[in-house]
Amino acid sequence: MCCTDRPGSQANLDQWRHRTVRVFISSVRKGLEEERDSLPGLITALGHTPVRFEDFSAQTTPSREACLDALDSADVCLFLLGPNYGHVFPETGQSATHDEWVQAQRLGKPRLVYRKNGVRFEPDQHAFTRIVEAYATGVFRDSFSNSIELQTKVVKGLRELDSKPSPLDFRRLTQKPPLTWIADDDRGNSLGSSQGSLLELHVLPVDHPGYSAREMDQFIDSLVSRVRETKYIESGQALNLFRSQDHAAVSIENDRRRVWDKPQNGEIREVRLYKTGQVSVRSSLPRDQMGSILDPEVLPKQLAEMLRFIGALGIIQEGHVVVAAGVPSDGVISVDTFDQHRSRSRAQPLGFGRSVAMYRTEPDESVSVAALENGAHEVGGDLSRALFDRLLT
Repeated sequence: MCCTDRPGSQANLDQWRHRTVRVFISSVRKGLEEERDSLPGLITALGHTPVRFEDFSAQTTPSREACLDALDSADVCLFLLGPNYGHVFPETGQSATHDEWVQAQRLGKPRLVYRKNGVRFEPDQHAFTRIVEAYATGVFRDSFSNSIELQTKVVKGLRELDSKPSPLDFRRLTQKPPLTWIADDDRGNSLGSSQGSLLELHVLPVDHPGYSAREMDQFIDSLVSRVRETKYIESGQALNLFRSQDHAAVSIENDRRRVWDKPQNGEIREVRLYKTGQVSVRSSLPRDQMGSILDPEVLPKQLAEMLRFIGALGIIQEGHVVVAAGVPSDGVISVDTFDQHRSRSRAQPLGFGRSVAMYRTEPDESVSVAALENGAHEVGGDLSRALFDRLLT
């Protein structure tokens, strides 16, 4: 990725270091009553603010929505894994803690995970614990037998998290990476023109030997389920698998329940896996009746979400990667502020007066695979700045 004027390596931690942080406590209460009750006072004594559902005042919003809103406002999430899975919400088919784990992962929140020893886990809780423990990168994991031991380890975990350096390691590239840009490849365009202007994000493992035909077949067989299991798309959205000579693609159909004459957030529309090892994602941009919008405040978050989505696929799990992003210059994209509640009355197309077919970043560095998980926020910001630099030159 391009690193011009990149902030210091501690940028993603400096957002919450040296100030009071909000610590969201996530767990089922049953079977963990004593442990949950022991944490708020401890967290307060450390100079931070505990956030848990027991302290919520009466609200008109559903408890699930209130919990997720509280998690969104938190700086770090603390997960306790006890014997019980908890109530399953019909809209997601998951417990509150499971929903909160998915949301924390999606937002790139720092996470502390503690598993209780000496108890028998329900089958659903055992399955959920396996999911949590599969994500080793950037997650502090430990176990405890009682509330006193838990308190000691929480203090240690918060202090370690506060002093942990950036998970990202950058290395200068010695040659131009062989990236494949979807906009340059007219073959197998599975989405067609109905999707509007699409943001491209590409992740290519460094020094990857590529996949054999057998390995590609194995990935293709699991690609649809991998996309579904990321939880980044709604359960009712249809997934369509396409295959060509050099890649496989899963397209994600539009949610037809949406009102298309209203402003819409950007959404992931396609993922591709190439035989070279490259994983690519295309997303729609935020849009209103005047067309697609590149918002300097929204774009870094969207790119970070796309990076975490690729990480959640579980295909690229180690090593260094090259990351690049681009948007087409097709006359319907403008640099502007996106407002979810109101459409614009006028817009200046991005490609007006220019002959550039696509604006794209030019990678000159590789970055550690943490860019696909807890380093996604920092890398998304770097990509956004590099892309806007291209727009202004």
